[in-house]
Amino acid sequence: MKKIVILLTVFTLVFSCKNQSENIKKSKNINIVTEFFIDSSMVRKHLYTLASDEMEGRKAGTIGIERAAQYIENEFKKLGLSTYDTLSSYRQTLTFKNRRTKKDITSSNIIGVLEGTSKKDEIVVISAHYDHLGIRVKKGVLDSIYNGANDDASGVTGVLALAAYFKKAGNERTIVFAAFTAEEMGLIGSTYFGKGIDASKFVAGINLEMIGKTSSFGPNTAWLTGYERSDFGKIIEKNLKGTEYQLFPDPYKKFNLFFRSDNASLARLGVPSHTFSTTPIDVDKDYHQASDEAETLNISVITKTIQAVAKGTKSIISGEDTPSRVVLEERNNK
Repeated sequence: MKKIVILLTVFTLVFSCKNQSENIKKSKNINIVTEFFIDSSMVRKHLYTLASDEMEGRKAGTIGIERAAQYIENEFKKLGLSTYDTLSSYRQTLTFKNRRTKKDITSSNIIGVLEGTSKKDEIVVISAHYDHLGIRVKKGVLDSIYNGANDDASGVTGVLALAAYFKKAGNERTIVFAAFTAEEMGLIGSTYFGKGIDASKFVAGINLEMIGKTSSFGPNTAWLTGYERSDFGKIIEKNLKGTEYQLFPDPYKKFNLFFRSDNASLARLGVPSHTFSTTPIDVDKDYHQASDEAETLNISVITKTIQAVAKGTKSIISGEDTPSRVVLEERNNK
């Protein structure tokens, strides 16, 4: 009798959880959906792992970035994401020359795919770069590990969290989740990716960069690069209406940030590809410093920003909205 009771209890729990998941998946209340699937414990796990000393600053071509690549691959595998295009694994491997040393470096973009349903031939990219500056050396002596927690372990954390979210919530358009390599060396990984695509099939690029600190606009806010170059930002604002979160145009125009992150590699092809960020980069003392560690970031800021990106892009993922093609007035990289 006890065995029967136990089995019935387990069955009831499984059935209840399944129903709860299905109800949340179908729910029109996007606040319930995102908060159920995107939580701070998940964010903390990804962030602290990717920004740990074990990753040795994730410089392209080092053992540290290889460890990070394996971690991202394993997360994609757990989610059951498909491989991209004709690739036989999650790796899109490339070899390029280091501008400073002139030596060849081999590294990989890590790419997973969640195929859409009714609009599977229309593609949205959700991306962040997983490389950083590595271990700096001064006069032949190891100086310090540049962990790159905000830049850009926070963004990769967002990519992984959004992959888990959309796996549960569903998607009409195909989503390509990309962790790009060698951004710090000149957008090399994303440029390589862009050269191999049919840009007409790509309807949007959602890039995450440095989302770990409260923005200059205050709590529950983020800013978007290239806001004026398409109506992408207006679509996000429409979807965020009625929530506590707000999106603003990039306030740091003199830094030319639209062309300095991986969104630029797709934007140059006409794709409405933009970068979400929260960091007040003009006064951020940790930017490209050894002090950019996980402990300096606000887990709540990252979590709420990822939730806001999920809410804000929902009509693009579902195929209800299609952003206008991006307007380019300049083509310089930096």
